[in-house]
Amino acid sequence: MNDTPERPAPVALEHRWSRRLVLWAAVLTLANVLADVAIGSPMMVLPQLMERFDTDQAAWLNASAMLAGALWSPLLARSSDVFGKRRTLVVTLLLACAGALVCFAAPNVWLFLVGRFLQGAAFAAIFITVALARQICTPRVAMALVGLVTSGSSIVGVVEPFLMEPVIDVFGYRSVFVVAALLAAAAAFCVRSLIPESPIRGTGRIDVGGALLLGGGLGAVLAYASLGSDLGWLSAGMVTLLVAGAAALAAWALLARRVDEPIVDLRALSRPVLLTLLALVLAAGSFRSMLQLTSVVAQVPADLGLGYGLGDGEAVAVLLAAPNVGIVVGGTCAGWLAGRFGPAPPLLGGIALGAAATFAMLAGVSVLPLAIACGALVGVAAGAIGASGYNLATSAEAPERQGTTAGLVSVVLALGSVVFTFAGGEVLKATHSSETFAGGAPASTATGVYLYVAMAGVLFVLAVVPAVMLARHRPAAPVEPGAPRRPGRSAADTPGEPVGRRTG
Repeated sequence: MNDTPERPAPVALEHRWSRRLVLWAAVLTLANVLADVAIGSPMMVLPQLMERFDTDQAAWLNASAMLAGALWSPLLARSSDVFGKRRTLVVTLLLACAGALVCFAAPNVWLFLVGRFLQGAAFAAIFITVALARQICTPRVAMALVGLVTSGSSIVGVVEPFLMEPVIDVFGYRSVFVVAALLAAAAAFCVRSLIPESPIRGTGRIDVGGALLLGGGLGAVLAYASLGSDLGWLSAGMVTLLVAGAAALAAWALLARRVDEPIVDLRALSRPVLLTLLALVLAAGSFRSMLQLTSVVAQVPADLGLGYGLGDGEAVAVLLAAPNVGIVVGGTCAGWLAGRFGPAPPLLGGIALGAAATFAMLAGVSVLPLAIACGALVGVAAGAIGASGYNLATSAEAPERQGTTAGLVSVVLALGSVVFTFAGGEVLKATHSSETFAGGAPASTATGVYLYVAMAGVLFVLAVVPAVMLARHRPAAPVEPGAPRRPGRSAADTPGEPVGRRTG
């Protein structure tokens, strides 16, 4: 096989909104809905799962799929660049389907965790749909489509409890896995039947060893950050996990400098991509930690006299629904704006809006209408940041590397969410008051809550710095696949120009 990159022939890309493009958007959004259902729905039946498997390790049952997603991501991201985005997306959905069926039939907790590991592949659906959208549409249309497919699935967070609870009541708690398997199978069939394959692919081999080291290291570090508070930060198992994760990441970094085609080429990461990843890790940590805070504050009665509180839990549904609606609005609008002005301005606007809404929560922690408004605005910011981050990072890369780059964005978003959410939780734990709520759980002092909000606000402010740099020095607009390259310029000089081979 000739691995020399060839300039692709012109390909027909979707250049305007049509019934066919609306159908594509619906199918790709369905694939992303699977990720939410596969990872989130089993948590609706967590007590029944703990009873079935006679275990008290709720943290592992809860976080296993997300951690498996971190392990799957590097391998699937690179595979999508080499073998095609649609083909890899179908494989990803079938893995998730198989995982759901394993979870359904699992006779013990260990086989259940194997199923959750397979379900974790659904995490990759998000960034593969982004990379696929970028290659089957012209840049302007693709950016709007990315905004839709990355944020549209958030509406599941609003309606899922209302849809799943009757199913669970009638068919039992294991029905969540049947639903997840059916959704995965339907999504795989629709993607295979209705979505075209990406016309541009990279060349070469896949560094499986590097993928396992990177994914395993990330998964271990995220597991330590996610589970340490429940299992003990200094327990032998957690310390071993952290050391193993750090060692795997160090080994991957050394390997990436020695092999010709590493799973992620650190030397090829451009300045715009690095700045985008820095802005995303800070912003994601901020808005995810704020979602955690709102669920805590909503359970504190206002008459407890702590200086904050929004009720006895009745406000939780509204406070968590508002951000999900905001994410859909923010992601859709950011995609539309990115197609006209580039993705850097909506990224900066989303971060600025998130900072303003977060600092407004200093007053909103004791005023329910203001808290709902702030939660909705933080959701708008989250949707805009996610969609713009994917658009900006993939725009700065050649198409044959867009799958890998989109995978990096997903991992960075997860990393920021886990690390800074943990940091916020530690702030609340360190400022416990003598009062209790929600079945005897200790409540934090007002000082702890205000410190938490201030921390999240500072993260947003820090994220403004790389976002401003990106807005002031925007990368070159991506050239549509098939456009001739200007003489004397390489793919690295002109981000977005295709250099991979065209496939039918």
